[in-house]
Amino acid sequence: MTNHVFSQRKPLLLSRRQVLETGVLNAAGMMLAAKLAGQDGSEKSAEAGSAATPPARAKAVIQIWLAGGPTHIDTFDPKPDAGADYTGPLGGTSATNVEGMRIGELLPELSKLADKYSLIRSLTHGVNGHETASYLTQTGRMPGRIVYPAVGAVVTAFKGFPKEKKKKDLKESLIPPYVVLTSPQGRFSEAGFMGIRYKPFATGGDPNAARFAVEGIVAADLSDAQQRQRRELLKRMNSLGSTLREDTSLAVAAKSRDDAYDLMLGDSGQVFDLSVEDDALRQRYGRTKFGQSCLAARRLIEQGTKFVTINHGGWDTHKNHFPAMRRKLPELDRGLASLIADLSDRGLLDSTIVWCIGEFGRSPKVATESPWNGGRHHFGAVFSTLVAGGGFKGGQVVGESTSTAERVKDRPVYPGDLIGTMYELVGIDPEAGLPHPRGDFIRATPGADEGMESGGRLTEIT
Repeated sequence: MTNHVFSQRKPLLLSRRQVLETGVLNAAGMMLAAKLAGQDGSEKSAEAGSAATPPARAKAVIQIWLAGGPTHIDTFDPKPDAGADYTGPLGGTSATNVEGMRIGELLPELSKLADKYSLIRSLTHGVNGHETASYLTQTGRMPGRIVYPAVGAVVTAFKGFPKEKKKKDLKESLIPPYVVLTSPQGRFSEAGFMGIRYKPFATGGDPNAARFAVEGIVAADLSDAQQRQRRELLKRMNSLGSTLREDTSLAVAAKSRDDAYDLMLGDSGQVFDLSVEDDALRQRYGRTKFGQSCLAARRLIEQGTKFVTINHGGWDTHKNHFPAMRRKLPELDRGLASLIADLSDRGLLDSTIVWCIGEFGRSPKVATESPWNGGRHHFGAVFSTLVAGGGFKGGQVVGESTSTAERVKDRPVYPGDLIGTMYELVGIDPEAGLPHPRGDFIRATPGADEGMESGGRLTEIT
């Protein structure tokens, strides 16, 4: 086992009061302050530089998080022969461009791209509670004494803060390495014990709005010209900064302020301006919050972000499941298919993992009795996920559920198996140690000594 040791964390150089004095106490300012604390030598970046570290095939990950638990039987693991008690009114399927692979009837756009993604139909963890299942799916571990970091935070630790930057890359470095579009996921601590430096930047706002009001970067009620006027007024009023030019703490605060303003008004912030995209492409993604979030994710990856989560909720369909699916599945189909196709067209799919998953599936047998009126409930015994790009093969199906999609029939896959496989694809040794505030050694993925079940890495699709 490789023993990676991380340095002790030192306090942030910027206090809350100092950041207040710069006038940028907002999500962007705090994020930048945390980044500066790590880039000025007070904390080392995570490293995976052992002989066991696999060569990186992916540079970034886009996670489509279907919060609430998406139905597997209506999406990626249809069972048309199970009968109406299981299929409800969605008894049809879509033939894909891969022979023998069929998906749900409301996913026609994804059916055209099956050669570019693989389906895992035998995910399992057996947990039916939202919080525990979300934590387990995102970390590979069960809740306990240690609060483990989610996949996005781990990827950020190892890949989000390169030690050296060339001058031409300085503006690119202002783009957050870990972004959530648009609201925080909320059911687990993304950074866990690793701390604030590895938390995601949640944009807020709506990328489908006329102006994508990114929290702390774009003010919905202020124009760019007004923002610039306020910046100039702040400069003129900052007599303390002019007097104490040599003060190190104030210099760092000023750098944080200038970087925050560059995100708001400079080239870096333009990554969030979707109006520069061709209108036909925007229509192709779908003029919805989810569709435009997929487009924003592609733009962020192009600019160097390492992990983007699109937090797409509304899948907790205990009641009136099928009317909800007739709304949500076409939206998912259009946005996700456009994202995969767009990444492929731009030559980015080979280096970008796309991962579509929720915390569990939903009960295959339809709850027709009152008060559910055709609902599906939480179901952790078996569920599905879609993975594409970044070293994952396309056109493959891993595992199989039973004829009614109620149990794993073949090749169980546990969350840690999938997480470890993705770490290897992005060049992270799954046995590497994570940055810990006390310097404790904690593996990136659970070992056999932790008692977590494993079906092994997904070598059949990598």
